[in-house]
Amino acid sequence: MTLAERIPGLSDDEIKTFLANAVRLRDSGDAKRAAEAAEMVPVLEEAYNERRAAKNAQTQARRAATRPRRAAATPAAA
Repeated sequence: MTLAERIPGLSDDEIKTFLANAVRLRDSGDAKRAAEAAEMVPVLEEAYNERRAAKNAQTQARRAATRPRRAAATPAAA
């Protein structure tokens, strides 16, 4: 099983760690590891960004649900 196939089952922290390691290897690893890491960085970045966006949307929805509602403005009696 390749890493790309395992991504859906990984936790957010695991994806973040794999991404950091892939970037490090891409930038400073030997030629073989750098090439392999360069292939994985876009896949890991996409997974990381998707999960981060979903988490942000979930947080915003939760905040909106707990935010107190403002009373509607009523016209002043003349």
